[in-house]
Amino acid sequence: MDAKKCQAREHEEKGDCIFCKLANKELDTALVYEDKLVFAFLDTSPAGVLAGHTQVITKKHYSDITNCPEKDLKALIVAVKKIAIAVKKVSCAQGINVLQNNGRVAGQFVSHIHFHIIPRKQDDGIWFDTKRRNPAPMELVETAKAIKEELKKES
Repeated sequence: MDAKKCQAREHEEKGDCIFCKLANKELDTALVYEDKLVFAFLDTSPAGVLAGHTQVITKKHYSDITNCPEKDLKALIVAVKKIAIAVKKVSCAQGINVLQNNGRVAGQFVSHIHFHIIPRKQDDGIWFDTKRRNPAPMELVETAKAIKEELKKES
């Protein structure tokens, strides 16, 4: 898909984005946190057995992490940390997952950048560690090299 089609798709998604509607208070939600850049609310279909699964979003619409400006991303992750600490205490969780998906194939079902904060306890039935592989050392070397080269282009 070329850049103009991607931008058009982004605009279409923004106009009908449920997270934008929540952040703009067009829809009711169980608000957890809000500041100038960030909005957080309880997930209406939470993972696991503990209460407190929270979604943390930018107030402005960005489809994913790749097009979220650093200012908004920094505010978002600082809020995630603050909220994760509170969720863990309130839910008496033994641990916390912070999950962020980009693109439908990666599990992102709302095209608006968001982080999930999921309180965890032993044997809660949530499992993310599936279909792992054991790459050859040379693959790791070559992949690391390619990523480093790509990062140099971005600098």
